[in-house]
Amino acid sequence: MLAPTAPRKFLLFSLLAGSFLIVLAVLFYQSLAGKQAAPDVTYVNLKGEKISSQSLRGKVVMVNFWATSCSTCVAEMPQMIETYNKFHPKGLEFVAVAMSYDPPNYVLNYAETRQLPFHVALDVQGQLAQSFGDVKLTPTTYVIDKQGKIIKRYVGQPSFKELHALLEQALAV
Repeated sequence: MLAPTAPRKFLLFSLLAGSFLIVLAVLFYQSLAGKQAAPDVTYVNLKGEKISSQSLRGKVVMVNFWATSCSTCVAEMPQMIETYNKFHPKGLEFVAVAMSYDPPNYVLNYAETRQLPFHVALDVQGQLAQSFGDVKLTPTTYVIDKQGKIIKRYVGQPSFKELHALLEQALAV
C-alpha cells in the first residue's frame, strides 16, 4: 500500500511546480506589460496649447482620464492637485484628459472654478482614450517614466500613499 502514495506525491509536486511556473510567467508578462511605451500623442490643453508626448520626455508624467460627471473623479481631484503641487517642482508633469462625452463647457467651468494647476485637455473625438488602450472607465491614471514608458496604470482612485512612493522613485531615477 505504500507504493501508490509515491505517484500521488509526485503528481502533487508536479501540479505545485507547474502552478508556480505559471504564476512566474504571469508576473513576468505583467512586468513587461507595465513597461510598454506610452502612445505618441499630442494633447491640446484648454488654452489651445499643444503638448506632445515627445516634449514630455525626460519628465515623469501622469495622464488622468476623467469626467465632470464621474463622482470618483471629482472626489479624487483635490488629492490630484496636492500630488501635482508636491511633485511638479521635482519634475512631474500632469495632463488631465476629459473624456469625449464630457461637454467642453463643463470641463472649462470645472477647471476654472477649481483652479486646476495642471494641463487639462479635451478628448473631443476620443482619440487619446483610444491611443491609451481604449480607456472607458474613469478615472484611469497612467504614470509614465522619463523614458516614455508606462510604469503604472490605476483604474479607479489610486492609493495616494502608493502613488506618491512610485512618483518619488520614478523622479529619483
